[in-house]
Amino acid sequence: MPARFFIARHGETVFNLAGRMQGEAPHTPLTRAGFAQADEMGRALRQHLGARPEIELLASPTGRALQTLAIVCEHLELDWHEARTDARLAEMDMGAWGGRYYRDIKAEVGRFVHPSGFFTVRPPGGEWFDGIAERLRSWLADCASEPADRLVIMHGISSRVLRGILTGAEDRPECSAPLADGLPQGSMVCIDDGLETVLHHGSGGHGASRPPA
Repeated sequence: MPARFFIARHGETVFNLAGRMQGEAPHTPLTRAGFAQADEMGRALRQHLGARPEIELLASPTGRALQTLAIVCEHLELDWHEARTDARLAEMDMGAWGGRYYRDIKAEVGRFVHPSGFFTVRPPGGEWFDGIAERLRSWLADCASEPADRLVIMHGISSRVLRGILTGAEDRPECSAPLADGLPQGSMVCIDDGLETVLHHGSGGHGASRPPA
């Protein structure tokens, strides 16, 4: 694909702060730290692209992704209302774990988050990494003919899978899908012709120490 992808995680939310499983929850508002992270990403992207760049605005339909996008758009002097949402950009479906505290899940099933920040146990009734990869490949196929650069605001796990696909990473045997390295909340990368550059390294939670979603 000729277009560049600017991919970011949403900012910290009240669920992140409380250590609760977020997943497909439609709206878990940003914290003050989350708004500050979005502000930092917007400032970094403005320095990289300038004002009013020609770029498609895309996001997961969750409130936290759209709140983050609104702040970034303000820096770019772009109209947030022109953004498109797609459910295929959403986070992993956490099934029966949705909304629960990480500490309670750990007490039941033991350690279920790998040190590098991805799950090692499938959420009961939920999604697995290969399912995320399938829906993201479907989304990429649908937009393959669009030449414009894309700003994509999404989530911790799903963004790692998308970055893995776009950089040509091999499937990891632990999760049956390509998976890029984790980055803290408030981070943004640019992927151009399969090569990834970190535009802004955020200060938010990382998968090894904070919930990855």
